[in-house]
Amino acid sequence: MQKYISTLSCNLKCLRFLSMFNNKIVFGLLIMVFLGACAAPSAMLGPIYTFTSTGSIAQTSLSIGSNELITMHTGKTPIENIKELAKAEDKNIHKDTLESEEFYILVKNKIESTKIVLNQTNQ
Repeated sequence: MQKYISTLSCNLKCLRFLSMFNNKIVFGLLIMVFLGACAAPSAMLGPIYTFTSTGSIAQTSLSIGSNELITMHTGKTPIENIKELAKAEDKNIHKDTLESEEFYILVKNKIESTKIVLNQTNQ
């Protein structure tokens, strides 16, 4: 059996290869668009929301400017500052209360007053 090699069959093979190559490029670009550099575009979501809800360029620019000012002054974005504050408030209040000197004195006084009441009832 003899294979017929013609210009048309060669062109079809090239087109199939290019279409496969283009699909990979398009898929790669879509992945990069949707998954790459998520932090940078999401930083503009706040000002974009401000602009769409108020329609005021002044409020939008104030929002962007204040975010940049906070970032320059603290070295962290406003979201990072909020996360840090939430972690600071997340400490164990119950443990701190149980280990405090005031709680120790309160419990000691209650125990002593209970001892006195029990001794009086036992007599």
